[in-house]
Amino acid sequence: MLSFFRKKTSDELGPVASGSKSIPSSRAATGPHRPTLQQLGYRDTNDLRETIYDFLRTIRDPEKPNTLEDLHVVYEDGIFINEPTPGSVNVVRVEFNPTVPHCSLATLIGLCIRVKIERNINHNLKLDIYIKKGAHTTEDEINKQINDKERIAAAMENPNLRQLVENCIKDED
Repeated sequence: MLSFFRKKTSDELGPVASGSKSIPSSRAATGPHRPTLQQLGYRDTNDLRETIYDFLRTIRDPEKPNTLEDLHVVYEDGIFINEPTPGSVNVVRVEFNPTVPHCSLATLIGLCIRVKIERNINHNLKLDIYIKKGAHTTEDEINKQINDKERIAAAMENPNLRQLVENCIKDED
């Protein structure tokens, strides 16, 4: 299995240096009283789901000139808005379906989905991304990788991988 991710060691994680990127205040914890979906500008959970899908549908496939929507890799029924956590953080599960069961770029596609959502949703979310059950030969390993914060951070520090992600998620004019 091709893996773009590696876990960081505790030495690499160390203290955050001054001048490094920080979490925008809109995504930081706001205490026990977090805003409702309506206060965030959504009519309901369906509206949040449609908003997320609108971002995902434009992601380009790493190998083909098509979008993930064109290839039926992402689909609106694969986005689930679950019950908020006890701290009122909205929980979003995104399921995607690689085009073939041995897709070597499924990990990269999952990373693109995560980055696109995190960059475009300006409030706190718990985001879970999974390959559709039975759709990939190594789905358990890939699911673990694309939901591991340390591996995601390490992957996005790789300039080549970062450029691949940027090319896939950039908005077309």
